[in-house]
Amino acid sequence: MRFHVGSVHPSIVLKLLCCLSAILSLQAACLGASIELAPIPDKLVVLTFDDSVASQYHVARPLLKKHGFGATFFITEGFSFRTNKTDYMTWDQIAELHRDGFEIGNHTRDHLGITANNVSLLQDQLDSINLQCAKHGIPKPTSFAYPGNGIHTNALPILRSLGIQFARRGGAPEYPYEKGEGTAFEPGKDHPLLIPSAGDARPAWTLANFVEAASQAKQGRIAVLQFHGVPDRDHPWVNTPQEAFKEYMEYLRANQYRVIALRDLARFVDPNKLPPDPMSIVEDRKRKRGSR
Repeated sequence: MRFHVGSVHPSIVLKLLCCLSAILSLQAACLGASIELAPIPDKLVVLTFDDSVASQYHVARPLLKKHGFGATFFITEGFSFRTNKTDYMTWDQIAELHRDGFEIGNHTRDHLGITANNVSLLQDQLDSINLQCAKHGIPKPTSFAYPGNGIHTNALPILRSLGIQFARRGGAPEYPYEKGEGTAFEPGKDHPLLIPSAGDARPAWTLANFVEAASQAKQGRIAVLQFHGVPDRDHPWVNTPQEAFKEYMEYLRANQYRVIALRDLARFVDPNKLPPDPMSIVEDRKRKRGSR
């Protein structure tokens, strides 16, 4: 059968080009071709949002779009997600976030806090969210956030086997959980599946707290910032007031921060470059803090 290129619908041509690009990328990976990474600029910030909270769609989304910021939304069906659509997003809203260009990450089906006793359940928990993403036209997540910021190194091989490239934790164990303090991500030292939060926003935060977290993004370090609801009625201890969030975003824009999703770290960081001991940098930071 013969046809002229001009008779083919543009959408079909676009799909064919995308397929060709994917094939060439896979071929390059199979051949071991190295990807040149961009240098890490100062003021590089990753915005992340946990727990599928409805205000992330209604409040955070329009502000992020206004400023042209990237972000990752970590989705779980835990808490009262399935029945409480006042406080939690619908899957249609989550899919719209994807269509907006934001990243949809995996936060486990039941918001499972990872421990040595339950890590065997992790694959099933991620598979469930992956299935829902597929049903709603969302790519399989390549980013993960530890529910409740609880971590265990036994999770690392499971995450890698499921295609997770980057995983975010909280500021602990280097910093106590309560105040939301943390440290910047140091590529080459931090394991890409144990990326620390430079700050985990709290209701008592002021702009000064936010600036302290964001300003760690310098000299090759990246500030990964963690939010929950804006506001968060179901979890008030991690609530961020709407006006405070607006102030934080305006600060990033006014001070020319580059704001990206967690997946976008792949432009600057090789997710396959792993430290020999994933907890070594964590213990080093704890010792330094303890000696002050």
